[in-house]
Amino acid sequence: MDNDIIASKKLETGRKTFYLDLKSNARGRVVRITEKVGSNRDIIMLPSELINEFIDALQDIREANNEANNEASQEANIDTNDVEN
Repeated sequence: MDNDIIASKKLETGRKTFYLDLKSNARGRVVRITEKVGSNRDIIMLPSELINEFIDALQDIREANNEANNEASQEANIDTNDVEN
């Protein structure tokens, strides 16, 4: 069944590995997202027609994460300034 993979990417962080596979089957194309932690695997199948919406949603999440990181960084700077004064 792996011969129907059109494109594939692998992401690693810590003890987790993520596989992103664009696959073709009788019903069309899907993106299979696999999270592997040790011997455990979780899989999400995303119909290819939702790729753009999925990426848009991820970009929104990325922006929210960046804003949260900026706020945390600013708070850390305020705390540091309080200690120095």
